[in-house]
Amino acid sequence: MSSSRGAGAAVFFGVLATLAIPAGIVAAQYLNGVALLRALYFAVPAACVLALVAVVCARRARFSAARSVRGGSARTARVVAWTGMYAGVTGALALAVYGALRWAQ
Repeated sequence: MSSSRGAGAAVFFGVLATLAIPAGIVAAQYLNGVALLRALYFAVPAACVLALVAVVCARRARFSAARSVRGGSARTARVVAWTGMYAGVTGALALAVYGALRWAQ
């Protein structure tokens, strides 16, 4: 995998991971029968998995760029991938706090 293809894949999956939670919220707003909490139960794990794929692709792109004569856009890919990871982890923490508060009632 060349560094530019790996970086492109990392940016693609990072953007998908970043937009997964807002897409779940929009789906809950506009689709009948989809509750917000149920939408987030699917959107948050999807964001985490997509972010993990993006981080792996960004890591491979960075290693390919390090072995290449040409530079690459691995830094941008890494930033976008970790942004998706932060969104997924933040959503997971929010759901965990909600679950703990519901359990404590």
